[in-house]
Order: sequence, then structure tokens, then C-alpha cells
Amino acid sequence: MTHPQRPTGHVLVPAAAIGGLSIILAAGLKLLEILEQLNSVIARLVSQGSAKNFPKHLLEFTVWAVTGFFAFGLAAAILGTPSLWRRLVLWITSLVLIAAWAPVLSLAAHAPDISAPWIATLWSGVCAIVYAANHRMPCDENPDSHP
Repeated sequence: MTHPQRPTGHVLVPAAAIGGLSIILAAGLKLLEILEQLNSVIARLVSQGSAKNFPKHLLEFTVWAVTGFFAFGLAAAILGTPSLWRRLVLWITSLVLIAAWAPVLSLAAHAPDISAPWIATLWSGVCAIVYAANHRMPCDENPDSHP
């Protein structure tokens, strides 16, 4: 029994599509006010109290710039990286890095508004890993050139 050959994968266009759809997902959750609820839960976890204790908030532009950076950047990084385990390491490290911002922001008296970048990064990673698993990526073509 022969297995059908996987189609050739690309990096730039799929990374742009995955990143854009990840941002749209986060924006949709913002419109549904789900992100505010998640941010409130995160704030209670890191402050051991009320989410109202934070006198400062990040600029909305900053939150969405970071969301875009991680959504597009992670998708491009995963699609340009050979082997599944390396892709998983990139994805999990990005999620942990964003989650680690919550206590840091809390210590700086900023509300830990990390749900938008975290959700966009989560979805971007899932989509990029699935795409890379179903396509022959250029970085996977010559396995002898990678340790």
C-alpha cells in the first residue's frame, strides 16, 4: 500500500494567514468580552486578591502589538523549523514566556492583560504545527544538514 505524497509547504503565506486568523480569534474573543474575564481570573491568581488592585494598565496598542508579534512570529518560526519536537519546544516556550509576564506585570503594578497574546499564540502554534505536519516543509527536505 502506497501513501500519498504530502504537498509542498510554504512559509510566508501560511504564516501570514495563520497569524492573521489568530489575531482575528483574539479580537473576536475581545468583542465577546471573554478576554476581560480571562484577564480578571489571571489578575486574581497573581495578586491573590481583587483584579481592581492594579493602578496601571498596559496601552491597548501595546497588548495588540505583542499579540501580532507572537501570532505572526511564532507561525513563521514553526514553519521554518525542522522536526516536530523543535516546533513543540518553540510553541511551549512562547506560551510559558507570555504566561510569565503576568506576575512581572503584577509586581510592576500593571494589570496582567496577557490573555490576547496567549490565546493568539496558542492558536497560532496549533495551526502552524498541524500545517507543518501535513506538508513537506523546505526545512525538512535535507535531514542530513540538521543535527
